[in-house]
Amino acid sequence: MGEVVKTEAYGLAVKDESGVLSPFSFSRRETGEKDVRFKVLFCGICHTDLSMAKNEWGFTTYPLVPGHEIVGVVTEVGAKVTKFNAGDKVGVGYMVSSCRSCETCSDDQENYCPKMILTSGAKYYDDTITYGGYSDHMVCEEDYIIRIPENLPLDATAPLLCAGTTVYSPMKYHGLLGPGMHIGVVGLGGLGHVAVKFAKAMGTKVTVISTSDKKRDEAISRLGADLFLVSRDPEQMKDVMGTMDGIIDTVSATHSLLPLFDLLKYNGKLIMVGAPEKPLELPVLPLIVGKKMVVGSMVGGIKETQEMMDLAGKHNITADIELISADYVNTAMERLEKADVRYRFVIDVANTLKPTP
Repeated sequence: MGEVVKTEAYGLAVKDESGVLSPFSFSRRETGEKDVRFKVLFCGICHTDLSMAKNEWGFTTYPLVPGHEIVGVVTEVGAKVTKFNAGDKVGVGYMVSSCRSCETCSDDQENYCPKMILTSGAKYYDDTITYGGYSDHMVCEEDYIIRIPENLPLDATAPLLCAGTTVYSPMKYHGLLGPGMHIGVVGLGGLGHVAVKFAKAMGTKVTVISTSDKKRDEAISRLGADLFLVSRDPEQMKDVMGTMDGIIDTVSATHSLLPLFDLLKYNGKLIMVGAPEKPLELPVLPLIVGKKMVVGSMVGGIKETQEMMDLAGKHNITADIELISADYVNTAMERLEKADVRYRFVIDVANTLKPTP
């Protein structure tokens, strides 16, 4: 068996729990017969990148090259690739592989496969560590590549590969999209603002729920939400009690769930997509008396993600972004920790990420 040939790559990596990113040279595998190689043009910064960088969940492997909201242009395809060609606009999200044979994979829910391989910080089949999109190029199996509609700008589309599919998947799965449905969106951040856009595009009534009034005009006048509630105002909350079919909770900070239960109809669903570091209190009585439920959801499967992306193309849905250079990433991480971003940082990889001399 001959030596495995690899291609040199460069990017930004975290070396320890400080979370600080610095230049990093590494290798990617050669393009296999079912692989797609693409030049990374832009990569979004997700709150998960920050949590992984600082090992908040306890399973980070260093060095870590973050990034799972990756878009670019195909430069090479393997001999057996049938879906993509050089020059295509493509993206990679949260995962780069799965077992393809378990119940969840058979149900097009590879994101829940026990053997799902994360785009960064996971172990690939050849025992190498996966490196994400804070890098110059990417190699990924064809079946985990997403096609980007031609009409969408790549920089503002990048966050849809995580934020978009994270909110679209549960709204679709639980039947919350379309006329006659009323949903609440808790938190108007990277996930929340995209949730409002997709829900409104599908004709759903949307109420944004926040802890303060400062984003009211933004939510209603610019994003098109129907209502805005301040969760700390009992009178505002009382006026919409029992009116919502579902609530998408995007908040990653510790917060109370009890006020949200009151907003749900009988058989309503509180869907958790944010990931607070500390456990939340779960009052059970409101669930019992209203036959309500709390469920979790993460990114969608590949088929669902492509469906979401095609819908974004049809309705011209993109994320609201702040485009940054590669040398600003550590500052962006500090700002993200303080929720000081409107609404998603995206790295201009192709124009600003340069190899170290």
